[in-house]
Amino acid sequence: MRRIYRRVERIAGNVIAVRASGVGYRELAEVVSARGRSLAQVIRQEGDVVSLQVFAGSRGISTEAQVRFLGHPMRTAYSGSLLGRVFTGSGEPRDGRPAIDENPTEIGGPSVNPSRRVIPRRMIRTGIPMIDVFNTLVESQKLPIFSVAGEPYNPLLARIALQAEVDVIVLGGMGLKHDDYLFFRDTLDEAGALARSILFVHTAADPVVECLMVPDISLAVAERFALDGRRVLVLLTDMTNFSDALKEVAITMEQIPSNRGYPGDLYSQLAARYEKAVDFEGAGSITILAVTTMPGDDVTHPVPDNTGYITEGQFYLRGGRIEPFGSLSRLKQLVNGETRGDHRTIMNSMIQIYASFRETQEKMAMGFRMSDWDRKLLRYGGRFESEMMGLDVNIPLEGALDRGWAILADCFEPAETGIPSRLIERFWPRGGRAGPGPAGG
Repeated sequence: MRRIYRRVERIAGNVIAVRASGVGYRELAEVVSARGRSLAQVIRQEGDVVSLQVFAGSRGISTEAQVRFLGHPMRTAYSGSLLGRVFTGSGEPRDGRPAIDENPTEIGGPSVNPSRRVIPRRMIRTGIPMIDVFNTLVESQKLPIFSVAGEPYNPLLARIALQAEVDVIVLGGMGLKHDDYLFFRDTLDEAGALARSILFVHTAADPVVECLMVPDISLAVAERFALDGRRVLVLLTDMTNFSDALKEVAITMEQIPSNRGYPGDLYSQLAARYEKAVDFEGAGSITILAVTTMPGDDVTHPVPDNTGYITEGQFYLRGGRIEPFGSLSRLKQLVNGETRGDHRTIMNSMIQIYASFRETQEKMAMGFRMSDWDRKLLRYGGRFESEMMGLDVNIPLEGALDRGWAILADCFEPAETGIPSRLIERFWPRGGRAGPGPAGG
């Protein structure tokens, strides 16, 4: 029987402090007060003074509240029954259905030893050409989506959740507006994808501490599914909200702030989550795509800046499109040489010509006279942006490669593309130039 402590020494924000012994870091406790029972978690120990973050907030808790430590860290249930369900950031049902308590699994455990990891070798198809063709997503990869407020990053995640060729989708929402939460739930449900999805949602109205739990609980569940042989894609939005929650707790704890007020261990906190991406030998895998909003579109902001040192590339979402310049999947070369013989050539050639189009746009804006070549580039750039870059474009990889050839053939002569003759002979559309293809799938 665990000892009950009947005196709260200090209350600061949602953090309370008690004098206790034999308590472990991240251990759970039950706080009994006039308002009822609340869960809390140990977040700091200084001698015999233990600080706990109260999940539901400290309102209604007095210094006479009772604290009982439970002897174990936060746990989440694991079962196939989780599929199709929606939970809060602390794992409580949000969909009005019964709670699940099978196979309790500790959250926030260590990542897999790097020496035990399998080299990524499999592509995850998404049906989005700017990912599949130009920055291929690789199984067990960890990638952020750098964006700003107002960009359609949540609709992009929903598209990926609907179309990604994986077994299980785990969506972790942090600081979501209620409308965004309903959008995810309804979109997945209407498309029939909710049956393979699990949602852990923290809204802006929920306690801050639940925001901190979302990545850990999402990844703990993903790890169990992966160990059972499933290919799992974890979608997190928004890691800047997670980092802001870390900052809020650090300020409450009176920690010495680092860059822009964030805690000094921000890098370690982010890395502990991203490094959960793994391909288990003889089992499944965990792939992580996480939105990181950049205040003021500033990539030097501490959150995107630290993230860039951890992850294996990034996607930039600007103007409602995945930007080809700056976006990078560092592992794409492990898989895009095994898809179709023209994949790498189309990827390189179309981006090189698109770069020339951007230069022509600048020349036109400055009033320079347009040459025949410039006019070809302008035609090409318009088609590339509408038929390849648009987030509404929904076609498989092979269809996207064929569309790339059609766009090139419609705008240029074969010799103008710089593509090797052997590929021109094999893939160039019959009859030379082709008419414009459809913008959507």
